[in-house]
Amino acid sequence: FSQDFERFVIPENCKPAQVLNFLKWPENHLTTNRKLHFSIAKEDDDVHFEIDSLTGDLFLSKELDYETASHFLLQVVIKDYNNNPPQNNTVFLSIDVEDQNDHSPYFQDHFVVIGIEENVPVGTLVYTFNAKDGDGSFLNSKIQYSLEMSNMGKNPFLIHPSYGTLTTAFPLDREITRSVILTVSAADQAINLTDRRLDSLAAKIVILDINDNSPSFTSSPLSYVMEDVEVGFLVHHIIAKDPDEGRNGQVTYHIHSGNENKAFVLDKITGLLTTAQLLDREIQNCYNLTVMALDDGSPALSATQVLTILVLDVNDETPIFLKQLYETAVCENQDPGEFVLKVEAVDRDAGLNSLLRYEILPGTGYEKFKMNPDSGELLTAASLDRETQDVFSIKGNSVKYLPSRSSTAQLYLTVLDENDHNPMFAKTQYQISVREDLEEGSAILDLFASDKDDGLNGEVMYSLIDDTFGAFAIDSLTGSIVTTKALDRETKSQYTFRAVASDCSTHLPRSTTVMTILIQDVNDNVPKFEQSYYKASVWEGQSPKTDIIQVFATDLDSGLNGETEYSILSGNENATFVIDSARGILATNTVLDHENASSYREIASSHRLVLLASDRGTPSLNSTATVLITVLDVNDNPPVFSSPEYHIHVKESIPVGSHVTEVSANDCDAGTNAEITYAIISGNDRGHFHLDEKTGSVYLMKTLDYEDTMKFILIIQAT
Repeated sequence: FSQDFERFVIPENCKPAQVLNFLKWPENHLTTNRKLHFSIAKEDDDVHFEIDSLTGDLFLSKELDYETASHFLLQVVIKDYNNNPPQNNTVFLSIDVEDQNDHSPYFQDHFVVIGIEENVPVGTLVYTFNAKDGDGSFLNSKIQYSLEMSNMGKNPFLIHPSYGTLTTAFPLDREITRSVILTVSAADQAINLTDRRLDSLAAKIVILDINDNSPSFTSSPLSYVMEDVEVGFLVHHIIAKDPDEGRNGQVTYHIHSGNENKAFVLDKITGLLTTAQLLDREIQNCYNLTVMALDDGSPALSATQVLTILVLDVNDETPIFLKQLYETAVCENQDPGEFVLKVEAVDRDAGLNSLLRYEILPGTGYEKFKMNPDSGELLTAASLDRETQDVFSIKGNSVKYLPSRSSTAQLYLTVLDENDHNPMFAKTQYQISVREDLEEGSAILDLFASDKDDGLNGEVMYSLIDDTFGAFAIDSLTGSIVTTKALDRETKSQYTFRAVASDCSTHLPRSTTVMTILIQDVNDNVPKFEQSYYKASVWEGQSPKTDIIQVFATDLDSGLNGETEYSILSGNENATFVIDSARGILATNTVLDHENASSYREIASSHRLVLLASDRGTPSLNSTATVLITVLDVNDNPPVFSSPEYHIHVKESIPVGSHVTEVSANDCDAGTNAEITYAIISGNDRGHFHLDEKTGSVYLMKTLDYEDTMKFILIIQAT
C-alpha cells in the first residue's frame, strides 16, 4: 500500500459540476486494461467535491467561498482490482481556494455629519472612516480611501489613503465656509483594475463657530448735529456687524471715552445715539466719542470706532475782541496811510455767522486815523507830531448784522519820537566863581540842555571841547561839572571852556555854551620868609633905632590873605629889638653891650630872636624865621683873674717839671679883645718857676730847698 500527496489551487469562482482538469492521475493508474476504483474517504465531511469512481475525475459539487473555507484536504482512495487481493493506494489532495474579488467594500453609514471647530490647527484629526471588505485575501480586502468635494473650491481636508483618517489640510474659517460636503470613497486593491470594487458615502463637515471675529463697524465715523437741537435728538445710528454666529455674533454698544460731560446717551442694543443735554458749539464744536462694539462670546471680543460729531453753528454769539486794550506805537512824521496795528475780534459762531466789520468810534484825535472795515487794519490818515500829541486813545468797534451784535475795544497809540529836535542850553554862556579850596570831585554847576524829543532821541549827552587843564570834567549824562583835581588860584585863577550838549543824532546841530570859572582866593598860602635862618651883627654901644637887617616874607594869596605883617615872636627880652611890622626892618631899641649879651640865641635859647610873618586872612596864617644877632665887641673891658690871690703848697721833694698850679683870668670882650697872655712880673728872680703864657699853667724849673727858701711870692700879670 502506497500513499501520494498532491497540492493544487482552484479559483473560488469555479462552478459546481465542473471537472477540475488540473487533477492528473499518474499513467500507471489509468491503463485501460486495469480495473481501478476511485473514492473519497468517507471521514471527510466536506461535500464540496465529488470523484468519478471509474475515471477518477474530480469535480466541484457546490460553490466555493474563500471567506468560509479557503483550504481543503481530500483523501482519495484508489483500489486496484487487478491484484489479488486488491491493492489500495491513497492520494492526499491539498486544495487551496484562490480568493476572487467577489465582495465590495462597504461603509456602515451612507451619510455622516461631522462637526469641527474652526480654530483647530492644521493636521487636526476630524474623523476616522472605517469601510469593511468581505474578501479574504490581502489585496482584495485592502481598502484605499479618497476624497471628493461637492464644489470646485479648495478642499480644506485631507484623508489618509490607508487609515481613512480625515485631517485638516488648511486653516478653517466658518465665516468663509460654513460646511463642506465630501464624498468619501473606499476601494479595494484587486490586482486587476477591472475587478476592483468600491463604495462611497457622503460626509457633511460642519465648521463649528468659535468667537474669533471682532465686531466691525459699518456705520459712518462722522456725524453732524445742530447746536440748538433738543435733548433726546437722534444724532447717529451706530451699526457694527459680527460674522460669528449665535452669542458670538450678538453685538452691544457702549461709549468708551469722549463723553465725560455726559452730552450723549447710547442705546446699547439698538446703537441709537441721542443727545443727553443741550449742546453749545461755541463751548465744544466737536466730540470724538470712542464707541465700542462688544460681542457676547466667551471671551468677548470688541472693536472700537472714533465717532466724530461735528456740532453745526447757529448764529447766537456776540463778537469779542481778542484784547480789550490794544497798545502799540507809531512813528511821527510819516506820510498818511502808515500801518498802525490790526485789531481782531472773534465771533464764536462759524461761517457766515462770524463775518464782522470794523470801525472807529468818534473821539478825540480819531480823525487822524482810518480803519479797514474788513481786515481791522488801522492806518494813519494824517502825519503825526509827537511833540504836539504823543498819545491817542480811541475806540474800535466790531459789528455783525442779522441780528446786529457789536463790541468795542480801546486803542492806546503812542507816537514814537523821531529825532527832529536838537538839545538847547538855557543860556549861551555861564560865569561862576568857586573857591579854590573845593575838594576834588566837587560839583560846581549842573548844566541842563532840553531836548523836545523822547527816549534816546531826547537823551542829552554832555561833553567839554576845550582844554580845562585837567581841572574840570562833565558828567555825560547829568551835565554836572565837577572838579577833577585840587584848584589853586595862585597857579591859575580863571578857566574858560565850552560845554556841548548833543543827542544821538548825527545830522542835527549841537548846542554849545561858554563856561567862565573864576577861582576865588582862599587863605591857603603861608607867608614864607626868604630864609628860615638869618645872621646879623651890630656894634655894641650904637644908639637906639639903629637898623640891623631887613627880612622879607612873601604870600601868594591875594588881598588881605596876601598882606604880611612882621613881629618878634620870642627872644626879645627887655625889648632890646624892634621890627617894622610892614617893612620887616629889625632895629635896636636900646644901647647894646656886648659884654651883657654876647650872642642872642647862641648862649641861651631865650637870647635868639624868632621872627613871625603873619597874613591878614581869616584865619591868619604865619611862618617863622630865626635871626641870630651878634653884638660886635669893642675892647672896653680888662682881664680879671678868677681869684686875686692863689695860695699853693708844694713839697720840696717834687721833681723839676712838675705842674704846680694854674691861674685863670676872664675878659668880657670878645675875639682878639678877649685873648689873654699871662706873665710873671716879679718874685721869680732865681727862675724856679715857668708860666705858660697861653694857659696860665705854672711849672717847677729848679729843685726846691725848704731850708733855703720856705715861701715864694709871684706877681702874675694878665694882658
